[in-house]
Amino acid sequence: MHAPRFWAEGGWPATLLSPFGLITQTLTARRVAKTGWQAPVPVFCCGNASVGGSGKTTLALDLLHRLTAMGANPHALLRGYGGKTPGPLCVDPALHDASVVGDEALLLAEAAPTWVSADRAAGARLAVAAGAGAIVMDDGLQNPGLVKTSSLLVIDGGFGFGNGFLLPAGPLREPVAEAAGRSAAAVLIGRDECDALRQLPATLPVLQARLMPKLSHLDPAARYLAFAGIGRPEKFFSGLREAGLQLIGAQAFADHHPYTASELSGLRQRAKAAGAVLLTTPKDRARLPLADRAGIAVGGVGLAWDDATQIDALLRAAMGA
Repeated sequence: MHAPRFWAEGGWPATLLSPFGLITQTLTARRVAKTGWQAPVPVFCCGNASVGGSGKTTLALDLLHRLTAMGANPHALLRGYGGKTPGPLCVDPALHDASVVGDEALLLAEAAPTWVSADRAAGARLAVAAGAGAIVMDDGLQNPGLVKTSSLLVIDGGFGFGNGFLLPAGPLREPVAEAAGRSAAAVLIGRDECDALRQLPATLPVLQARLMPKLSHLDPAARYLAFAGIGRPEKFFSGLREAGLQLIGAQAFADHHPYTASELSGLRQRAKAAGAVLLTTPKDRARLPLADRAGIAVGGVGLAWDDATQIDALLRAAMGA
């Protein structure tokens, strides 16, 4: 779905709906008060206070790579948004597609063993039984099923916390202070364009990073027609332009959009007419049928930390290293 504009800008719709935010706040508070299962291995949660894309999967991938380098044998755990299975299920990219496990699960499975489970505790038990030395959760800060060793509050610097209202008046799942209170640190991705850091407790450590495009495999002399169905497609498009790629167009779709044959055909026709190459994100590619991926270039991103020693220290402390 596309987030309504007033979630970012505010206005009378947000004001009108704001009383319903009290219901969201009450329900979330009751849910997070429950006690979950304590895993025998460290559990890291990449979560946020709001709905929508903030960089959780990008952070989860970064943590998986770092923990792997530390010899921790991490496994990933997520609900599998957009997929039809409730799990628990160990993702096999050779058997499962995005319609079954969701697009994020397929990306995470490229980095480490990945479990999709609506019941986080059930998924974590299977991961531990399979030899996981650590668990990295993609989302789940408001899910009480599994006790977290360290939760990281992910903030998109370009969006912050939106208009500051709770669902349905705004994008927040719970008040920022409540989410921050259960987090070991905040991870700000990009410049703080919305003064989000002012809303955090002064005692909460803030780790800063920026998105780093992975485009070295692309031909800088080529022309591209970019398309994306992610939380904030404009981040992808602006990153391509800042990297110097020639975009003849940029088509945005809703987050987790399932592409139809007619949509892909239309994109291919536009690209062919302009002498351009279709270009999309790894998450979008994961949602495309295998037969439709040919001829579509992929531009990914990673995290470039302002001080990588901070995130490494947090992981090592939780691992007891």
